Order: sequence, then C-alpha cells, then structure tokens
Amino acid sequence: MSSNSPENCGAIDASLEYTLYCDGASRGNPGRAAIGFVLVDAAGEECLAHGEVLGDRITNNVAEYTALLRGLEAAAAAGVRRLLVRLDSELAVRQLRGEYKVRNPGLRSLFTAAQELRARFEVCRIEHVRREENQRADALANAALDA
Repeated sequence: MSSNSPENCGAIDASLEYTLYCDGASRGNPGRAAIGFVLVDAAGEECLAHGEVLGDRITNNVAEYTALLRGLEAAAAAGVRRLLVRLDSELAVRQLRGEYKVRNPGLRSLFTAAQELRARFEVCRIEHVRREENQRADALANAALDA
C-alpha cells in the first residue's frame, strides 16, 4: 500500500491535462476487495499513488467505482482541473459515458457520486483501457490485498 502527496508532482498546472488510472479488485466477487489509483502528470510522472483495502463481501464493480471515486477526490483536492480517467472496467466506462444504464441498485449511488465529482472538473474524460495499460493501479490494489 502506498500513498504519495501532490507535492511529488510539483505544482499542479491547472491548464494541463492529468491522467488518472483506477482499478478495483475483489477476490471472490463478492469477497475481500481493495482499490488502487495513480495520478500522472502530462510528462508521465506519477503524482499520487494509493492502494487501500475496502473490506469483505464487496463486488468487483463496487471496488471499481470506489477506486474511481477516491481517485477523483484526490485529483480534485490536488487542484487538477483537466482530467483523463482510464479504467479497465468496461461496464463502469460505458455507464459513465451513458452507453449503458445503471441497473444494479448497489451501483446507482456510486455512479451518481462519480458523475457529481466529474462535474467539479473543467474537463473529465473517461476512457476504457486494457488491463495491461492499467498495471500500476492494479498492482496497488493487489498489494493492499496482500498486505
């Protein structure tokens, strides 16, 4: 489990776009779950990295949304105004883009909270990436579970 402070990035430049990688992991689904997120500046330097155990009997989708929420909160607190969010959860990405409806009652409140947090940014784009492109966030989530 690791956590960096925004100072690792240097001063946040509100005119630049930052990238947030988020991942949730659940062993058992539902099972013991954790999250990981990484905020990267325009030069590719890691600004923030965080991994955290959520608890037991949590689904992977809840973990994915929770990683997104915690990452968005951290980026906003650091002063980021322009953000590209990359997730390997196709379900969450399609829901957040409005391509899929949120049918699961357990995800509705998380979805609503994510949309409210996204509105705090001047720009907040959501993009699906393959698992291989989300390795650092995945590693943080799994390290939290292994700790």
